[in-house]
Amino acid sequence: MTIREELEKRQHSVLSPHACFDENSRGRDREEPQCDIRPVFQRDRDRILHSKALRRLKNKTQVFLTPKGDHYRTRLSHTLEVSQNARTIAKALRLNEDLVEAIALGHDLGHTPFGHAGEAMLNELCEGGFAHNEQSVRVVECLEKDGEGLNLTWEVRDGIRNHQTNRMPSTLEGKIVRLSDKIAYINHDIDDAIRAKILTEEDIPLEYRKVLGGSTKDRLDTLVHNIITNSMDKDDICMSPEVEEAMQGLRRYMFDNLYRNSVAKVEETKAKELLRKLFYFYMDNPEEMPAQFTLMIAQGEKQDRVVCDYIAGMTDQYAIAKFNEYFVPLAWQMI
Repeated sequence: MTIREELEKRQHSVLSPHACFDENSRGRDREEPQCDIRPVFQRDRDRILHSKALRRLKNKTQVFLTPKGDHYRTRLSHTLEVSQNARTIAKALRLNEDLVEAIALGHDLGHTPFGHAGEAMLNELCEGGFAHNEQSVRVVECLEKDGEGLNLTWEVRDGIRNHQTNRMPSTLEGKIVRLSDKIAYINHDIDDAIRAKILTEEDIPLEYRKVLGGSTKDRLDTLVHNIITNSMDKDDICMSPEVEEAMQGLRRYMFDNLYRNSVAKVEETKAKELLRKLFYFYMDNPEEMPAQFTLMIAQGEKQDRVVCDYIAGMTDQYAIAKFNEYFVPLAWQMI
């Protein structure tokens, strides 16, 4: 018996009957030999961890464009906070931590430069629309490893695709990540907004602070404990009505007072126009993209989709550098 087989066997004595067991995975699109050490979801986690797309997240905007300070969240630090929240919940509920971590690490791989402003612009420009959850699946299926993809299991891709509010994953582990994403961004975005002096703790409506707590630490503690308490030994991941209502209310408050705040978003119009110009430049000059992308067009992929693939993979800094290269005279760049 291999180490992997021993680990799979051990899951049945350790994990909840409601967990997604590695040996019951629906598998990969392309069959491949099993690892003798790692079960399939651990292997998926490792593949995502070593991907270039994950490394690029460290230089992609979470909420604040080019913030003045080193302590604001990036898309990568957000991803790590989602993973930490999700693993805490999964461990307490005796669910599959490797599956949870793989989904969490992969859920935002398709995010654009400049955060949701970039996503909104590519959604306008691409004929078939653009959504970061679907793009994250596209990254792991056909963009990573020079077009080979990561060949992840069905369960991981399902969790990545369905992590947004209007979607629902097929596994409890995916449902944990879906909630952990909201818990993470609501709380760390409040923390960043307070750091940026856009909000104060006292600005948060008292009705939400009474239920969830009066600090980031207290709110995280309340939300994580509430999910664990209400989901224990159930075939679902849920919260108490009071806490869920307060979290959704706080989320709406954040949309009204931070995500659409003129101070936080003052540079977004410029960022959108930068991406618009890059899009049309590559539509007119596809040969300026790397060979992987021009080959995709030659093989029949729609050009606007491929251009979006390339732009979505850029970091904020790389997009700015390409804009300067194509549109800003060299002498001006030296000023």
